[in-house]
Amino acid sequence: MSADLPGTAAATAPAPTAQEPAAAPGPKPPEDRRHRNRRRWLTAIVIVLLIGIPAGYLAISAGQSRDSGRNKEIESAATGLQDLRPSKMKRRVFEVPIPSGASRVRYFETSNWKTSRFYVQFDVTSGRLDTFLTEMGTSRSALRDGAVTITPRDRRTVGWNFDLPGHHLAGTHHRQQSPRPSQDVVVDLTDPGFPRVYVVSTTTP
Repeated sequence: MSADLPGTAAATAPAPTAQEPAAAPGPKPPEDRRHRNRRRWLTAIVIVLLIGIPAGYLAISAGQSRDSGRNKEIESAATGLQDLRPSKMKRRVFEVPIPSGASRVRYFETSNWKTSRFYVQFDVTSGRLDTFLTEMGTSRSALRDGAVTITPRDRRTVGWNFDLPGHHLAGTHHRQQSPRPSQDVVVDLTDPGFPRVYVVSTTTP
């Protein structure tokens, strides 16, 4: 039996064939009517959402702004004290720390390009009067017996009358460096256990 010659297997093996090229994609089938209508509806919905949502948001914001403006106009047009507790923002701006337990709280605010004034009155217990004065930056010892520290002009603005017989009044001026507000305070101590506090806080921006 004769030996195979070197290289015989390689010579007799089938030659590798070149990879056939992938078939080219055929033409895209035409879009049927149902698919086209669905696509158009989806496009219309997207456009409505993109335009409608911001427009609706703007309309709501405008309505809220108008309502807020009307409320401010009503508040500005009000004459005299309002039977409301002022917001925390107002109390913070004018530095009038009304005690949480205060009752019969009333306030009024005026402002122009030069000066803003904040008028407040409320009833408190004797202990909370001390707390109020301390938090505002003064104390009961600063109250001068018989002193009416709120000007006649400010009294007329809100209708405060301190010329009442038999009433025990004491007052103080609490002055602070601008732009912080300054306060004029009068306390009616006729009932020592439940004094009534009158404050005019003035700020000059």
